[in-house]
Amino acid sequence: MDINLLYWKNEGKTFLSRLRLWFNILDPSSLLCSDSSVHAGTGAILPAVFRPQVVNILFIFLQVVASFLPHSGVKPALFWQFLLQSYSAGFNHANRNASSDKGIKTSLKQGLLIVGSVAYATCAGAIPQIVIQRLSMSSPAVQMFFRSVLPIPLSASLAYFNVVIVRSEESENGIQVFDSNGNSVGVSQAAGAKAVKETALSRAALLGTTAAVPNLLLFLLQKASFLQRSPLLVAPIRHISTAIVLGLMIPVSFSLYPQLGTIKKEKLEKELATAAVSGELFYHRGL
Repeated sequence: MDINLLYWKNEGKTFLSRLRLWFNILDPSSLLCSDSSVHAGTGAILPAVFRPQVVNILFIFLQVVASFLPHSGVKPALFWQFLLQSYSAGFNHANRNASSDKGIKTSLKQGLLIVGSVAYATCAGAIPQIVIQRLSMSSPAVQMFFRSVLPIPLSASLAYFNVVIVRSEESENGIQVFDSNGNSVGVSQAAGAKAVKETALSRAALLGTTAAVPNLLLFLLQKASFLQRSPLLVAPIRHISTAIVLGLMIPVSFSLYPQLGTIKKEKLEKELATAAVSGELFYHRGL
C-alpha cells in the first residue's frame, strides 16, 4: 500500500480529522510542496492545474462566472460552461484511481466518453441562460426559476454525471483492493463502482449546496431595508456568498468519504471474497 494511503488510513478515520487535513492541504501556500502535490494512490506528481490547491481558486472563479453571472448572450454562456465542464473533467480524470488502466484501446474509448460528456454538460449547464435569452422570458417568476431554482438540481446532477462518465473505467475494469497489511488481493469492479459513486455524490453535494445557499440567503434578505434601498447589491451579495460557500464546501465535500475506502468482504466478487482473509478490504477512492 502506498505511503500516502497509509497516511490517510491513520489520520483520516473521522470526518473532522479528514476536514482538518484537507484545510491544511488546500492551503495555496502548499501548492509547490511535493508532498501535497502527488496522486494519493500512485505517488505520481499531479499536473499543477489539477492539484487540490488550484481547484480551491480556479474552480471558484469558473463556477461563479459560468453558472451565476448573467451573460449577454448564449455564446458567452456556452463558452464559460465549456471551461467549467472541461476543467471538472480534467480534475476528475487526473485524480482518479488508475490502478487498472488497460492501455491505449481503453484510453481512446475513455477519451471519447470524456469529450462527449463535456459537450453534453456544456449544453445542459447553459440551459437556464439559453431559455432566458432565446425565449425572451420577461416574467419575474419565470426568470427567478431559471436563475435561482433550476441551477440547484442542474449543478448537482451535472457534477455527478461528470464524475460517473469520466471515471467509468473504474466501474468497468475494477480497481485494486488491499488487505489491512497493504497486500494487494486483486481487482474489484464492486470497489470501483463504490469509489466512483462516493466521489460523484461528494461532488454533487459540493455544487448543489453552492447553488442553493446563496439563493436561500437572498430569499431571506429580500425584505431587508438595505436591499430595498439598494437593489444593485443583490448581484454582489450573490457572487460573494457563492465564492465563500464554494470555498468552504470544497474541503467539506472532499472529507465526506475517506480517501482510503473500505468494502465488506461479502460485497466483493466471489473469487476476491474467497481470497480475502479479513472481513473488509481497502481501496483508494480517488478525489
